[in-house]
Amino acid sequence: MKVIVLLTDGFEEVEAVTPIDYLQRAGIEVCSVALNPDRRAVGSHNLTVTADNYIAELEGDWDAILVPGGPGAGSLAKSEAVCDLLVKTAAEGKLVAAICASPAVVLAPLGLLKGKRFTCFPGMEEEVKGAFWREEDVVVDGNIITSRAAGTAAAWTLAVISYLKGMEAAHQVAKKVLL
Repeated sequence: MKVIVLLTDGFEEVEAVTPIDYLQRAGIEVCSVALNPDRRAVGSHNLTVTADNYIAELEGDWDAILVPGGPGAGSLAKSEAVCDLLVKTAAEGKLVAAICASPAVVLAPLGLLKGKRFTCFPGMEEEVKGAFWREEDVVVDGNIITSRAAGTAAAWTLAVISYLKGMEAAHQVAKKVLL
């Protein structure tokens, strides 16, 4: 099982690093993918991460894509490679998970939230048309999982683990980290 975590300058650190850590604890292979050719991304609070891959060189297959939020969400939305990757992944029925600004800024313009229940950073739901906003920390609707902000990153990641490997796997990770 393999999950891609997208990274670009301005990503919200907790929303990227928490999933990378928790997914690995669940025995899921994680491949961080940067938009910058040098594979580096600087988070919104100046944490620099060197990703595993550059998006233009991404090969292979994956089971899910995670889209962190933060100010970098706009850069993800403007990337043709990211948009193509997300649309392809969703069309194949694979999991697409987004948090914070990303459900509204990245997924909605691609039509990935159309007719679906979702959540996002408070206030950004007003930008989304044709979908059904819920004031919940995490919303699962089919192959789309959305969440609200850095403070819900752990719950979001556990929902992803549960979707991919079952509730018991998510429970084990939560137990290991004392959630």
